[in-house]
Amino acid sequence: MTDSSNRQVLVAGGGSAGVSVAAALKRARPDLDVALIEPHDKHYYQPGWTLVGGGAMPQSATVRDEASLIPAGVEWIRDRVVGFEPDQNRVLLAQRGSIGYQYLVVALGLQLDWHAVEGLEEALGSNCVTSNYRFDLAPYTWECVRDFKGGRALFTQPSMPIKCAGAPQKILYLAADHWRRHGIKADLHFFNQGGAMFGVPLYAKALDRILADYGATPHFGHNLIAVNAERREATFAVGEGDPVTESFDLLHVTPPQSAPDVVKQSPLAGAAGWLEVDRNSLQHRRYGNVFGLGDCTDTPNAKTAAAVRRQFPVVVTNLLAVMDAAGPGNGSYDGYGGCPLTVRNGRVLMAEFRYDGEVVSSFNADPCVPRRSYWWLKRSFFPFLYWNVMLRGRDWKRPVARPRPGKTHPAT
Repeated sequence: MTDSSNRQVLVAGGGSAGVSVAAALKRARPDLDVALIEPHDKHYYQPGWTLVGGGAMPQSATVRDEASLIPAGVEWIRDRVVGFEPDQNRVLLAQRGSIGYQYLVVALGLQLDWHAVEGLEEALGSNCVTSNYRFDLAPYTWECVRDFKGGRALFTQPSMPIKCAGAPQKILYLAADHWRRHGIKADLHFFNQGGAMFGVPLYAKALDRILADYGATPHFGHNLIAVNAERREATFAVGEGDPVTESFDLLHVTPPQSAPDVVKQSPLAGAAGWLEVDRNSLQHRRYGNVFGLGDCTDTPNAKTAAAVRRQFPVVVTNLLAVMDAAGPGNGSYDGYGGCPLTVRNGRVLMAEFRYDGEVVSSFNADPCVPRRSYWWLKRSFFPFLYWNVMLRGRDWKRPVARPRPGKTHPAT
């Protein structure tokens, strides 16, 4: 079956980026013809899964029906994107054949490559092998943390980019804090394929101190390649040397991640497989009627909900300018990303930064000091902002993040 009609604006993806941009387009121009492609009937607040895994948020608070979030007047196409033909202004769908467009916004997120780690898919959800990167496993993470009686606890982080680069260590801190409060001795290890705790040196140094305070051992340059759940062993590749195998009593895995295959295999992809867009305008570099935002693009920023919150108004501004033949729009994304790092239950370090590792802050306070007020933001305000402001297409402009004097550092 082929749908030969053209939509004025077609949005591929109904996650945080897709819903936000579709809602903002209809808010700006109620008569605009907007269709959104999304096969799933559930929508997830993924930043909450770390708190679920740490016993600080109910799983139910992180999910809603997709139907309740589709903006009024937006056509919901419940199908899966299987290909892009930008030279023909057409998107291929799994069930409906194809659909045309005048303008396209790609917001397909990224994919979690569980299969890239031998034995991992079979191991998850048993023998205290878990991951907060899956909705159904986050409660199991808390079960493992809560029932832990002591021993070796391993936490992993793959090569970048990944969604929410702080999440692999957030659960370490929440677990370590819980065990400390309950007098449980844990031999903590953090295995990171990269070379530092965070990509911005200022925050990396602060997190080094927090890791040390918990008595946790960092292992840099270690990439998880295999899991044997029955033997409770994890194997890591270490540079050019021989793999090393570590025993565990609890293993929290952050899976390898990449651009969706449908993007990688399309003309829209750049050399690394991500959607190729200008990092400021978010317009495709080769197809002027295509824009992208969220985790699927090749912009060198943190892949977080905070980034999407700053990106979707830029896409709307610039797309409408192109539609009006008014030349390039004046919307410009500066690479802003925010990462509320839960360093213990009740305390959050608020890491904010822009392109090239420039440290910024929305608050007149030392950004490297964990604060209880930020815990309230993470636990209560940000979810409210997500469901009621961002997904409704409203541009939240305050507070404005400003550079911290003397705090500009290159990312590593």
